[in-house]
Amino acid sequence: MDIPKLYVIADRATLNARRVSVAAFATELAQAGVRLVQYRDKENGPQEVLRAAAEISAAFAGREAMLVMNDRADLAKLAGWNAVHVGQGDLPVRSAKLLVGAVGVSTHNGTQVLEADAAFEACEADGAAALAGSWDYIATGPVFATGTKKDAEPVVGLEGVRRARSLTQKPLVAIGGITRENAQSVIHAGADSVAVISGLFVPGMTVAAVVEDFLQRLR
Repeated sequence: MDIPKLYVIADRATLNARRVSVAAFATELAQAGVRLVQYRDKENGPQEVLRAAAEISAAFAGREAMLVMNDRADLAKLAGWNAVHVGQGDLPVRSAKLLVGAVGVSTHNGTQVLEADAAFEACEADGAAALAGSWDYIATGPVFATGTKKDAEPVVGLEGVRRARSLTQKPLVAIGGITRENAQSVIHAGADSVAVISGLFVPGMTVAAVVEDFLQRLR
C-alpha cells in the first residue's frame, strides 16, 4: 500500500490550546477518511500517552489506517500500534524496527536524509525490515515556517524537498507550515505525503471539512 498523501499529526499541545479532546479529534479524522495519524505528546507521561492512544485506536477501529507514535517505540508496542516516528536524537532505526516494524525518521538536511536511507538499507539487508512493507518513510522539513515546535530547525523550503527526493527512493513525508493552499506545491516538489498539524484548524470550518478539502486538493 502506498503511503497516504495526507499525514495528520495529533499534537497534544495544539489540541489542548484549542480545547479539543483527543477522542473528538480522532473521531473526526477517522470519519473524514484519514488513514495516517501520528500522536505527538511532549508534555505528559506514559500513562496519559497510552490513554490517549487507546482513544485514537477506538476511533479508528475497523478502519484501514496506520497509527504512528512519536518518539516512543516502546509505547507504540504497548498501544498495539504499527509504527513509530523518531527524531535525530531518538532510538536508532534498526532498534525501533525490531520493536515495532514500521519507522519514520525526521531529517532536516541532505546528510541526514542519506543517513536515514542508509539505515533503512542496512535493515533490509539483515532482515529487520520484514514487518515494514511500504510504510517506512523519511520525513523532511520544516518546509515552511511553523509555530508548533519550539525547537524547529531552519526552514528547508521546496528546494529542500526536491533535494531530499533526489537522495532517497523511500516514501518522503514533508512537514512544517503546510496548508491547503501550499500542499499541492509540496507534492509537486517530490513529497509523497504532507504532514499537517495546525493547518487543520481553520476558523469557521470543522476539522472534518478541512480534511475533506485537503484530500480533494491532493487527489
